Amino acid sequence: MLSTSNRILLAAASLLLALAFVFPLWRIVLQAPQYPEGLGLEIHVNTVTGVKPQDLQNINGLNHYIGMKAIEPDTIPELRLMPLALGALLASGLLVALVGRRTLARLWVGVFLLGALAGVADFWYWQYDYGHNLDVENAPIKVPGMTYQPPLFGTKKLLNFTATSWPAIGGWAAFSALALAIVAVTRRNDSTGRAVPRATRPAPVGASLPVGPSRSLT
Repeated sequence: MLSTSNRILLAAASLLLALAFVFPLWRIVLQAPQYPEGLGLEIHVNTVTGVKPQDLQNINGLNHYIGMKAIEPDTIPELRLMPLALGALLASGLLVALVGRRTLARLWVGVFLLGALAGVADFWYWQYDYGHNLDVENAPIKVPGMTYQPPLFGTKKLLNFTATSWPAIGGWAAFSALALAIVAVTRRNDSTGRAVPRATRPAPVGASLPVGPSRSLT
């Protein structure tokens, strides 16, 4: 069984996931001389929006010139599945924290970890698809051999644009939730929350301390 403190950590990790429904998971910002204020995308659990009201429309306009597909949130299946998956993870995490069984908690954390890795990998592939599968023949601007995949983490130069990509508040909350959950299932505590002491073997009844060489008194 998990200790009370570890069950509280697991419940806190589950509740942290609620922030992913309120705040964006990821943010990609494009900066160039002709856009001094930058253009930005925010990836939410169920949609993609611009950082500023017209950013998504402007980015889609720029994408047209290089043959990139328009970003249309309604056509992205992951944005329909992610709220259900995240909601199920949140609810099941609270249930596991209530039950308190370490085996179930480890299973939940394993599912959480695999889901997080799959989500990041899917997002990378989404970036790859948009940046590589171009309609070059009909693109007004053609740059042979050029691709336009933004970075997953960090900064990258794309023609005269500098693309920067980092987790947003919702993404950091999800990563923090995973870290808390891992701590909760790896701390080895007894049912009272105290560290388990190292076992010692009791001395045999009647045992005496070792006696050194006897010293003559005469």
